[in-house]
Amino acid sequence: MPSRPYLQLDVFADRPGAGNPLAVVLEAQGLDDDAMQAIARWTRLPETTFVFPATTPDADYRLRIFSPRREVPFAGHPSVGTAHAVLEAALATPREGLLVQEGIAGNLPLRVAGSGHARTIAVRTPRARVAEVADAADPRLRDALAALPLGALPPALMDGGRRWWLAELRDEATLRSAQPDWEAIGRLAQATDSMGLCVFARSDDPVYYLAVRAFVGAPGQFEDAASGAANATLAAWLASRDALPSPDGHYRISQGREVGHDAIIELFVDADGEVWSGGRVQTVVSGQIDW
Repeated sequence: MPSRPYLQLDVFADRPGAGNPLAVVLEAQGLDDDAMQAIARWTRLPETTFVFPATTPDADYRLRIFSPRREVPFAGHPSVGTAHAVLEAALATPREGLLVQEGIAGNLPLRVAGSGHARTIAVRTPRARVAEVADAADPRLRDALAALPLGALPPALMDGGRRWWLAELRDEATLRSAQPDWEAIGRLAQATDSMGLCVFARSDDPVYYLAVRAFVGAPGQFEDAASGAANATLAAWLASRDALPSPDGHYRISQGREVGHDAIIELFVDADGEVWSGGRVQTVVSGQIDW
C-alpha cells in the first residue's frame, strides 16, 4: 500500500496543546469512503481530513472531513488546519492572499495572512441563518438552561450546516464555572436535530472579547475545545441583533480552558455579512501513514 504524508495539528493555538487537534492525510487519492472512515475512527481525534486534487479550476484542493462516526459537510477547525497543512507541504500557493477549498459545502475561500508561526488562516464559513428565537422557559430548553443565569440576548437556534442553540450568560465568571447538565443537553440536541448548546459571555480581558463554551449533546456528549463553526454561527447571530462586541466586525474569543485547552479564535463579519473564522495553527506530528 502507498505511504502518504500525515500530520497532526493543533488548530486555533499559539502553542501545541492549546487548541483543537486535527489529523490530516495528504495525497489521499485511492482511499475509498470505508478506508477514510476507518482512519478517522483510528485517529480518535475530533476530525480527520483527506486532501485530494481539486476537480474545478477555481479551487486549490479538494477536502473531505470525517469524524470518528461519519463524514462532516463542513467544520471550521478542519478547514483552517488543512489549509495550513497544504501550505506547509507546498501543495498550493495563495493567490492575492486567498486559498480556495473545494468540499461538500462548496468552494470556500480562506484568507492567509503573515508567515511562519505568526501566520493566521481564516475560512469564510457557510451562511448561517436564524432558525428560531426562543424563551428560556421553553420546555425543550428549560432543563439545559436551568442552572445558567442568562444575559441580555434570548436563546436562539442557528443553522449554519450544523445547528447550534446559543445562549448568552450573565458574565464570564458564570460561564467559566458552569456545570452542564449533560442529560438535558443530550435531550435538547436530539429533540431539535442540533449539535447541542453553545454558551457565551462578554469579557473585559484585553486579549479576547467573548468567552465561549460549546457542549455537544449528540451523538456523543463532550465539551468542544475550540469550534470554528459554532463560533461562526454565534457571530452571525450577534450580527443579526446588532450585538457584535466590536464596531469593525473583528473580535477574538477564548474557548477550551475548562477542558485543558486555551484556544483563541479570530472572527470577522465583513461588510457583506459574511463570517470569517480562523486563527493560528501548530504542526505537532509530521510523518507518513500506511493504510
